[in-house]
Amino acid sequence: MLEQLLSISEPWLQYAIRINLLNESREDLLDLKNEVLKDRKILSYLNDIANFHNAIVSNHKDPDLSIHKLLFLLDIGLETDIPEIESAVKQIMSHKDKNGVYQSMTNIPPHYGGKGEDVFGWCLCDAPLLLMALVKAKIDYQQHIKQGVEHLLSLYREQGFPCSVSEEHGTFRGPGRKNDCCPFATLIMLKLLYEIEECRNSDVAKGGIEVILSLWENSLEQHPYMFYMGTDFRKLKAPAMWYDIVSVADLLSKFDFVKTDSRFCEMIDLIQGKQNADGMFIPESVYQKFKGWDFGQKKTVSPYLSYLCIRLLKRVDG
Repeated sequence: MLEQLLSISEPWLQYAIRINLLNESREDLLDLKNEVLKDRKILSYLNDIANFHNAIVSNHKDPDLSIHKLLFLLDIGLETDIPEIESAVKQIMSHKDKNGVYQSMTNIPPHYGGKGEDVFGWCLCDAPLLLMALVKAKIDYQQHIKQGVEHLLSLYREQGFPCSVSEEHGTFRGPGRKNDCCPFATLIMLKLLYEIEECRNSDVAKGGIEVILSLWENSLEQHPYMFYMGTDFRKLKAPAMWYDIVSVADLLSKFDFVKTDSRFCEMIDLIQGKQNADGMFIPESVYQKFKGWDFGQKKTVSPYLSYLCIRLLKRVDG
């Protein structure tokens, strides 16, 4: 199946497959990497993240946000030896608050409780992504990351991670009850915790996973902060940057203790049921801004969506 996937993939995805699924060494893939760095879409992403804070955060679901592009590039196997990625990492590290949490340039209108001006601050639906990017970029954890992670961990409650913001953002809170968890913040905190060995099997990680699984189990009744797990959630979509079944199952598939949970198995059965005879997947929903990428259409097989699904299914199968 992987050979077939390689045969229909562009160089940037071939690179990701060979590193992340076939465990080939980067030293043996230098020629392929050079091809990746000539791809116009990859070059566009690199150009965008080189001015990391130019993209103001006003909608965390926006694919044009620099953090989403940086995480995509890191996930396909590119590293800080590429000048634009090194620059992006340095720019992230240049804006850190007293609690060790890295900040994004954000603009929250006054009617949502913000100042209505561009200001560096953080929300719990963006700060974990910045910390995760630094972990993936192999920045020293003890010196540059641990303090911020511990501060965000201190926000955890029994019902999950809340909608929380730094003091720069005033009284802003998303559209939900104050005591509810924010499913997206909980999801990306779990993604961050998985990347940190000392946090991976923590009580907070286990509790957060139970929150996500419980939301799936009670999806007809519970949808805090308007994060639903209904029809749209269950459509296959790439990249795995928001709150949908591919993103959630991708995260859960990394934790061994989840693999036999009946609720997780329901998600896996749903995804496997959409696999075609060749083992590939066709997008059922798309982000309009990804027109031109193989996952920006709903008519034919998407090699990248197939890669995401095959990768998570491979984890489940051991």
